[in-house]
Amino acid sequence: MKKVLNQPRQLFPVQLNPLPLVTRRCAAWALELSLVAVSVLVPYNIGLYAKNHSAAPVPLNPLLAASSEAIAKTLALPRRQQSTPQVPPLTNLFWCGALIAPVVAASWQLYNLRKSGQTLPKRWFGVRVVTASGAPPGWGSIFIREGISRWGLPIGTAYMIWRYTGAFPDLGILLGLAGFMLLGESAALLFDPRRRTLHDRLSGTFALDADSTHVTAESSFVTSSLGRGQPIRLKVVETQSNSSVPEAHEETGLNHKRHKKSSTIVMISQPSWGQLRLRGWMRQNPGLTLLIVAFACLVSVLGTFVGTQVYIQSQTNRRELKQQKNQEFLALVKQLSSTSGNVLEERRAAVMALATIDDKRSISFLADLLSQEKTVGLIDTIQQALVSSGPDALPYLQRLNQSLKNDLEAVQRRGMPSERRLIALRQRATQRAIAKIISIYSNQVHSADLSRIDLSSATTGVAPFTLVLDKIDLSGINFRSTVLTNASLRGSRFYGTGDDRRFGTFDDWIADLSGADLKEANLSGALLSHVLMNRTNLIRATLSQSNLSYAILTGANLSSAQLQNADLRQAVLENAIFTGANLVEANLTQANLQGARLGQVNAIGAYLQFGRLTQSDWQGADLSAANLGQANLQYANLSSTKLAGANLSNAQLQNANLRNADLSKADLRGANLAGADFQGASFAVSKTVKSDEFIEQSPAMTEPAIVKGVNFAQAKNLDRQQIAYICRQGGDHPQCP
Repeated sequence: MKKVLNQPRQLFPVQLNPLPLVTRRCAAWALELSLVAVSVLVPYNIGLYAKNHSAAPVPLNPLLAASSEAIAKTLALPRRQQSTPQVPPLTNLFWCGALIAPVVAASWQLYNLRKSGQTLPKRWFGVRVVTASGAPPGWGSIFIREGISRWGLPIGTAYMIWRYTGAFPDLGILLGLAGFMLLGESAALLFDPRRRTLHDRLSGTFALDADSTHVTAESSFVTSSLGRGQPIRLKVVETQSNSSVPEAHEETGLNHKRHKKSSTIVMISQPSWGQLRLRGWMRQNPGLTLLIVAFACLVSVLGTFVGTQVYIQSQTNRRELKQQKNQEFLALVKQLSSTSGNVLEERRAAVMALATIDDKRSISFLADLLSQEKTVGLIDTIQQALVSSGPDALPYLQRLNQSLKNDLEAVQRRGMPSERRLIALRQRATQRAIAKIISIYSNQVHSADLSRIDLSSATTGVAPFTLVLDKIDLSGINFRSTVLTNASLRGSRFYGTGDDRRFGTFDDWIADLSGADLKEANLSGALLSHVLMNRTNLIRATLSQSNLSYAILTGANLSSAQLQNADLRQAVLENAIFTGANLVEANLTQANLQGARLGQVNAIGAYLQFGRLTQSDWQGADLSAANLGQANLQYANLSSTKLAGANLSNAQLQNANLRNADLSKADLRGANLAGADFQGASFAVSKTVKSDEFIEQSPAMTEPAIVKGVNFAQAKNLDRQQIAYICRQGGDHPQCP
């Protein structure tokens, strides 16, 4: 009689597919990721195109602004400099779609995974995700599988390694780490007999061929989360019944009775090893167990009692201290209103004492006192007290300064000298207090708001004041619409690294000088990189050797400013005014000067290569030896400019105005001159040769422009002499022989 052994049933039919299951899983995963990426990139690029080809901008959608800020903060991207970004309405629409579309695409894939165990790419590649019972995974399993295991753990681990090691803030390293972690998480299937990745193991799912529906039963011992989390043992129990059935013997043919046997699978709950050991120890030591329980109860009761008493006493001490401070504050206020004979000295002492007590009301009271004080000696004392209060006094001083500024303007119109003198003294006190606090506590005022205050220098009058903040860290301070005329800010820093001590990250401290009045201010050698300076008044300001790279100076007025050797690389200078400015050897590489007015500027030796100079006005400027290689000068006004020795190679000069320009020794090779106007322009300078003879020699043409191979076919207003010169020098023109 043959005995048939029960073998584990293979419930997965082999699917005839030319590609292995692992390959199909990877292809489906890559396609799922691509669908989400496409849902982001397509609307984003459409919105970007609309931004560059549409007009009438509107404020950026608040949802987009908050999302971009959160992404920049997480990835340590440089902070956007535009305080109120403006984009066309169509860009707002498509960029909002770029936020919503990936959420919809991912949710749709997860819904299909929950419904049938297949996303659309998995269906295409014949892959199905199931649980141990063969059913599609539930929402809990999907959350663990996709949200935590597949993406959360690998990317979170990569981010932590990147953020808290020397790799921060290099995004390339972060991308590499994230890819390596994702690859490692998926590579776990190579070491699993059932080809399960880490996210499959943690979520209890299986990735199978699409035609398979069940999991192979391979072991007799299975751990389950049923009941109290105890393991479940599957045991085969054989039972014998009393009934008998007739059976014919194969050899003898005799009938006899045989007991019937059957097998039953019984699930036995097996306690864990730790539970068995603890229970056995408690049975062996009942007295000690009772003692431990009693001691734990006693400790908990005593701990509760002691904690309650400590809390009550701390609250009592806090109330007493608060009451004591309140009494001290009231006593000092009463002393300030004293009418005794030594009233001035007593009031001075009370003012200084107010600055030392730990009471938030003291700073507010001192600011109010300063706004009403009429005694000159006490005004200076209040100023000193506010300085000793530190950066906490800045908000009160800002509001008081703004109020006194308005009062001073009103009094000047009414013509009241005595009152004007008193208000000017109070204003001077606020200015000095602000300047001293910034100087003393420069490391603690990076987020200070000093907008719309008056810190202008005044050397005459009853209250002279000059703001001197040389070599001070002013990064992160808000100076919007602040009056800083004639201020001395030499070598000061308006751009700092932030808390992470690294430049180019989200937490960088960047000052805001938009709309500020810096007329005739001295900013030589100052660090103004990335600073926001839209519509800032910098008339006759000194900015020599200052760093203005990446600064935003849209609409700024830099007339007659000193900018020699200044660094303006990639600065945004749209519609800025540079009339009469000194730009000798200034570096404006890749700067945006679209629509800027640069008439009469001295830009000898300036670096303007790759600059965006469309529609800029350079009339009468001196650009001798300037580097304008590959610059975009379309529709620029270069009439009457000196371009002697300038590098204009590969420049875009379509429809540029070059009338009466001096182009001697200028390099025009590779330049696009379609529509350029050369009326009266000179390609060479006539130089008179001195001679001792009675007959004077004719003037010689020297320092010719380099026009060999340059196409002048579409240039405008070229006269015969200019064309003859172009032909002699190897230029290209239809009239050349």
